[in-house]
Amino acid sequence: MAQIGKDIVQAMQYLQEDGLVAIPTETVYGLAANAFSANAVAKIFVAKNRPSFNPLITHTHDVEQVKRYVKQMPEVAIQLSKTFWPGPLTLLLPKKDIIPDIVTAGSESVAVRIPNHPLTLELLKKLDFPLAAPSANPFGYISPTRAAHVEEQLGDRIDYILDGGECTVGIESTIVGFEEKQVVIYRLGGASLEAIEEIVGRANISMHPQVEDNLNPQAPGMLKSHYAPKKKVIVGNISNLLNSYDKQDIALISLKDYYPQISDKHQVALSVVGDLNEAAQQLFSALRELDKLPVKYIIAEPMPEYGLGKAINDRLQRAAAEKE
Repeated sequence: MAQIGKDIVQAMQYLQEDGLVAIPTETVYGLAANAFSANAVAKIFVAKNRPSFNPLITHTHDVEQVKRYVKQMPEVAIQLSKTFWPGPLTLLLPKKDIIPDIVTAGSESVAVRIPNHPLTLELLKKLDFPLAAPSANPFGYISPTRAAHVEEQLGDRIDYILDGGECTVGIESTIVGFEEKQVVIYRLGGASLEAIEEIVGRANISMHPQVEDNLNPQAPGMLKSHYAPKKKVIVGNISNLLNSYDKQDIALISLKDYYPQISDKHQVALSVVGDLNEAAQQLFSALRELDKLPVKYIIAEPMPEYGLGKAINDRLQRAAAEKE
């Protein structure tokens, strides 16, 4: 199993030798490799069993480094970076040849971000290359928000897990691109749509072509079935659905309510005060916990459609999607 620790020097050494290191971020734990090394990046796809047509996010520690890897940053991208970096926002920008095609799945654009976690920022500052890092989980499964989650799923396939504690945001970054001067949201995430539109005005949401065909996504996290537990997920009104299933066969995820018909061990309220930020932080841990229970179904209620509720609903819908 992989060693777990807080040793940045040890993590750096593995990465310099084309190894794989799980890194903490504010969103989820990432499975990192030297983004300049096609050989190292290929190991990510093998370890995760991730299809090679699905691009990766490249992580670095400041905007000047980002400018080394991309051909241009539109002014609106610079404005967004000043507001959200370091933080849960990824920008899709035209790449320079220094970024290998394997990182972008052959696309001419690279997804880049500056994560907001002190350990990982310190690590990135010590490296002379950026890190390609999707979530540190088997492809399609629930993203990890603790070091123990990574060890449980990938511990025998990677070299080191840098333990930075529990992730504070808990869902992946929002991915933003730019098409003919229009800001486009490719994935909802930890930076809310409302906060982005305060900076850029109206943004288009373009997540559906890849949702339909599951092929050649423009950005990470756009496939129809993703973030999914092994148990079947059903999204809908819990009160209405309770009568449709044997009570012993179901587990529940709600925003803040508990249901007396169901054992307390078989339900999770993501935030008893209805805080959507707390709910986002707890979502993947809740799915993971309920997936271990002897039930057939996980019933999850939709969240309010504002703030991070939109991103939580996106993750729930992908978790509930039929696998191809």
